[in-house]
Amino acid sequence: MGKDKYENEDLIKYGHPEDVWFHVDDLSSAHVYLRQKKGEKLEDITDELLLDCSSLVKANSIAGCKKASVYVVYTRWKNLKKTSSMVDGQVSFHRPQNVKRMEVEKNKTIVNELNRTKKEEYPDLFQQQQDRERELIEEKKAFRKLQLAQEREKEKQRKLRALGTKEEEEKRKQDILDTIEKTKQMNLELSDEEDSSSEGSDVSLGF
Repeated sequence: MGKDKYENEDLIKYGHPEDVWFHVDDLSSAHVYLRQKKGEKLEDITDELLLDCSSLVKANSIAGCKKASVYVVYTRWKNLKKTSSMVDGQVSFHRPQNVKRMEVEKNKTIVNELNRTKKEEYPDLFQQQQDRERELIEEKKAFRKLQLAQEREKEKQRKLRALGTKEEEEKRKQDILDTIEKTKQMNLELSDEEDSSSEGSDVSLGF
């Protein structure tokens, strides 16, 4: 969570693809980020966790904390749009349709529990982002390598099937030729038998 616009600006700049950004809608507030596990979707965030993050941004909004309820928006970090004309901490969205909105009421119990268990750290956000980007590059390489291996295996199987089909066709043709040859041989044998029979049955007539 960013405490002021400068920390918010760093969080905007050095986010991760898995980060989900929370902010009070139409009011100034802290920027709260939830880092999901790889492969998780927005829909995977539990209602309890949504309430925790939303309550936290409400409590850290000068105007929002005084209201009984506010609307909180949340979206993927990569959906945040930052232009040179914007002041520190200000963002818009690449795809507004991908921004989700929920109402949250004041809940001191949740906020007090979060404050009681909070842990303040000051990591090197730039280095963390660089490390994650290198991981993404390696993940993409591994995925592409797997894709190529799968494509090669499919091609191998296709060739084997084609070869098998060709061999079956050749065998079928050979079977036909063998049958024709056997038929010819049988016909020749029958012809020889008929000739032999004719020779043995010759009758001489004398006058």
